Amino acid sequence: MENSKRSAKYIIVGAGLSGLTTANILSDQGETDIIILEGRNRVGGRIHTNKAIDLGATWFQDHHSHVNRLLETHNIQKFEQFNQGQSVLVYNTMAPAHYFESPQEAPAAYRVAGGSIAVIDRLSIAFKDNIKINTKVLLLKESTSGITLQTSDGDYHAQKVVVTIPPKLATTIDYEPALPDTLISAMKGTHTWMSNAIKVGLLFKAPFWRKNKHSGTVIGQVGPVIELYDHCNHENSIFALMGFVNEGLRDVSDADRKERILSYLEKYLGPEIRQHIAYMEKDWSKDRFTACENLKSVYMSPQYGNRLFEAFHMNGKLLFSGTETSPMYGGYLDGAIYSGQRAAKLLLDQVLA
Repeated sequence: MENSKRSAKYIIVGAGLSGLTTANILSDQGETDIIILEGRNRVGGRIHTNKAIDLGATWFQDHHSHVNRLLETHNIQKFEQFNQGQSVLVYNTMAPAHYFESPQEAPAAYRVAGGSIAVIDRLSIAFKDNIKINTKVLLLKESTSGITLQTSDGDYHAQKVVVTIPPKLATTIDYEPALPDTLISAMKGTHTWMSNAIKVGLLFKAPFWRKNKHSGTVIGQVGPVIELYDHCNHENSIFALMGFVNEGLRDVSDADRKERILSYLEKYLGPEIRQHIAYMEKDWSKDRFTACENLKSVYMSPQYGNRLFEAFHMNGKLLFSGTETSPMYGGYLDGAIYSGQRAAKLLLDQVLA
């Protein structure tokens, strides 16, 4: 995914869902002079699928119209989250668990067949030669001809730049001239979706929980795992559980955290939990391309879609995008797609103006 191209009409910072959406729309409209800079050693951003387990963005629903249309456009299948059988609600780890069954008429949650990465794989195909991974942006400097981007891989130049990384993280980039104080304040005050999450995934030879008439769902704020779900693949050939780890375990050793998680799940799902063939974790707070230092937990729904993100900056040369900038389903896959579409429209409107 590397070549020597260092200048383009458009440079997009971030090869996640928002940035790739913008790139595809621009390309479809004949604007193909595009470079995408990505600090990580992979594409996808906060979409991260490892051994068929989605350790980042995972679910969407019927009302997430932008996701559903994108999947239909690219002929990518979706399937319902498995929830048949008994689920566990843990009120108190010292008291018996409460068992319940989810009403089948409840709105369905969906997953992407092949994992969420299937969307990224499809959107990145056309840009495989123009995506620069391991390229961290350090400075955006405006000039009369555009913007120079100083990066860990040298300088790049663009007429227009779209920054799709989380707004709070984008404040760690230097800007010449400096961005307005009101914008910087809004960026620093925008919570980064997933930045607090610790995800855990376990692979098995067989879905023992289904055999035991269990949905695989375990919910409770008091234990080492606050949410757990069946995570078998669409073809039912890969058998897994995936969930969210209690943040209180962030600072214990890896071995201690794993043992607490397994002991807890063994209590509610049975000793078969010990027979996993793979165990993995992803602590997004330690991902320096997602989270900043001085992380604060957020216990209420964060506010996304500040209107300051709708405007161009640096004299019409710079846009901010990404799921946190979206007024529609900010923080979700749908918000990432919407923001990517909006950025592309704003850029194309400039071309026609």
